[in-house]
Amino acid sequence: MISSQFRLKIKPKALKVKVLSKEQSNKRISNILIYSKLLNLKSKFQGLIYVIHLNYFLLIMGSDGILKNKHKRRREFKKYKRKELDPKILKTLPNEIQKDPSLLKYWHSRYRLFKKFDQGIKLDKESWYSVTPEVISRMIAKRCTCDLIIDGFCGAGGNTIQFALTCKKVIAIDIDPKKIELARNNAEVYGVSDRIEFIIGDYYALVPTLKADVVFLSPPWGGPSYSKKKKFNIDDIMQSYGGGKYLYELTRQITTNIAFFLPRNIEDNQCISLAGQGNLAEIESNYLNNILNSKTLYYGDLIKTDSISISNE
Repeated sequence: MISSQFRLKIKPKALKVKVLSKEQSNKRISNILIYSKLLNLKSKFQGLIYVIHLNYFLLIMGSDGILKNKHKRRREFKKYKRKELDPKILKTLPNEIQKDPSLLKYWHSRYRLFKKFDQGIKLDKESWYSVTPEVISRMIAKRCTCDLIIDGFCGAGGNTIQFALTCKKVIAIDIDPKKIELARNNAEVYGVSDRIEFIIGDYYALVPTLKADVVFLSPPWGGPSYSKKKKFNIDDIMQSYGGGKYLYELTRQITTNIAFFLPRNIEDNQCISLAGQGNLAEIESNYLNNILNSKTLYYGDLIKTDSISISNE
């Protein structure tokens, strides 16, 4: 919060310098307005947004408008309620966030999802909390470099785009036409749509017709509530289709080179057992800002055998 001591230090002449500045980007202005509400600024200070930003917000926010201190950021978000948000501010946000302001925390991490977000990236409600952060998807793509890769559950295209940068061709599949539309748009933003074949369809039904060097699986985890579980069971994934074990076995009809993107609280023993007796599995923990974000399981030739020690005991 802005202290009374800080307010007293603001001089009227200084306030007039930037108050009507048009040089601030829409992105920065939007963030400042939102945080002014989160910090419960009094109405008489609403006209001083630019000055408050220059003198105060730079101390606690990064250049992308995200609070530097994660604990402080969480506290501010907890204070957030829809009834406190000015309708004028709400209109500056994407439609899906206007309808569900609980997505605001993902909006402030948008550049971690897509670095080119401001160049035309589009997402729907589910995509905001299911897209793989770009730094992680890029790392996975490097591990999965090949001629032809299949993204069985492409969603809004976060992983698909990165695969298109490391592989010669990508087949992106999703049962939801809206997701394919979003993925196609986002791929065009990154200039890689010509390397991707988009298919609207059920991955389970398409498996017998598919061929590829590598298959990447990132099925729905059941929404943000997955993180509340102490241990995530692999068969909680796509339960109506038979669970995660069945999905893995089905995919082996295409190739044994499989990358399986799973929650951070997945049980490691279950993942290892998928490989089968006598086969190897590699578990890669994905960290974002020193916090465990997720895990990627690698099977087949995707395993880095030179970093694995095998015991005969």
